[in-house]
Amino acid sequence: MVALRKHAPARMTLTEFLSWDPADPSGRAWQLIDGEPVAMAPASESHAALQGEIGRRIGNHLIDQGGTCRLLRQPGIVPRVRANRNFRIPDLGVTCAPPALGLMVADPILLIDILSPANEAETRVNIWAYTTIPSMREILAIHSTRIESELLRRNPDGSWPEEPDILVASATLTLGSINFTTPLAALYRTTALVA
Repeated sequence: MVALRKHAPARMTLTEFLSWDPADPSGRAWQLIDGEPVAMAPASESHAALQGEIGRRIGNHLIDQGGTCRLLRQPGIVPRVRANRNFRIPDLGVTCAPPALGLMVADPILLIDILSPANEAETRVNIWAYTTIPSMREILAIHSTRIESELLRRNPDGSWPEEPDILVASATLTLGSINFTTPLAALYRTTALVA
């Protein structure tokens, strides 16, 4: 007997999504975007290398700092707007909330997404969804095809800037939410973009 793969339902609530089994043998992660389950594209080598290097550097920094903040790989994030229809998965996230057993990460303060040609439009939609989360302080988008990043930092009055700060290869990246500073190019150490 041949097992047939289940198709994703057309629309779901967050509760339905969290209990849904996609029966996807590839092991891909799934997001819920405005009620529609969407499989995430596989990561390129550059994407994976960036995720690993950034995660290692920030994770080590948080350990050195002490305190309660911790780094999570592919955390489950529920934006405030249309919360019952959305479950997004950034590449990396930092929260200072106590660990929990659930699928959703409470009170993220920093989210990091890697922009790849295959997922850039979807990632940009996610980034704007992240701005609706009250605890969010910074959102970092890292390009996987060039040494460049885009940093959104919440203003003191709680608003978000109209445009991100663009950082290029020679820039220093400072993430005030976790008191972290590094040369931007150092994050690309394990990619083919550094000669």
